[in-house]
Amino acid sequence: MTPALLPLILTVWGWQAAFIAMGSLGLIWVIMWRLKYYNPEEHPTVSKAELDYINQEVEPAPVKVPFTGILKMRGTWAFALAYAITAPVFWFYLYWLPPFLNQQYNLGISVTQMGIPLILIWLTADFGSVGGGILSSWLIGRGMRATTARLLSMLIFAITICSVVFAANASGLWVAVLAISLAVGAHQAWTANIWSLVMDYTPKHMMSTVFGFGGMCAAIGGMFMTQIVGAVLTTTNNNYNVLFTMIPAMYFIALIWMYFMAPRKVPTLSE
Repeated sequence: MTPALLPLILTVWGWQAAFIAMGSLGLIWVIMWRLKYYNPEEHPTVSKAELDYINQEVEPAPVKVPFTGILKMRGTWAFALAYAITAPVFWFYLYWLPPFLNQQYNLGISVTQMGIPLILIWLTADFGSVGGGILSSWLIGRGMRATTARLLSMLIFAITICSVVFAANASGLWVAVLAISLAVGAHQAWTANIWSLVMDYTPKHMMSTVFGFGGMCAAIGGMFMTQIVGAVLTTTNNNYNVLFTMIPAMYFIALIWMYFMAPRKVPTLSE
């Protein structure tokens, strides 16, 4: 939706309006969420049978685990470092794809020129996000251990991400869009599996903290990624070949790290 709306807003009202419009959409969503969100006990239409069913799944309050204890678990660092390496790649696509496409193919900011290629790329990302777990679920359904199925799926998606290597020297716009779309979709599928892998081996009452710590590490990785991209483009006079070659390697490094560090069972603090 954003690639379709932004060119129109920029053309008609200017770049300031683009920030206002996108921020306003976020505020509308917050208002809708606030009006429609209820705790089960307070929901105006929930029946007693539904409430009883919900409450029967409520688990007793877990023992509080100190943050230092979670940091001592190898699974925490397995996820945090792997995610710090690969998550910034998606931000690279968000920030740098429009300049790349404009530089290579002299695209404008209209919906038909810049909007359609970006719409196709981000639609592929949506499909990767939703469908990323299909392969690992299929493997698990055929008797493969969950951790092995996730890692094998991540290997397949890492190989698919190699398509982005061909983007910088593609013979035309749509060949580049195809190469990038495959990589972006595979990135989202990879992400779905690394999240699932963490949920497989992390105790439930520690999961939110592990994910939060991993997200923080990913943000730090994004800070470094921005600096690296800027330095590479400055040094190479805006040559994206180096970046598109470097990106697939990041997934294989993260996968090797996960293979050796990810626990094969739900650990305890003593492990």
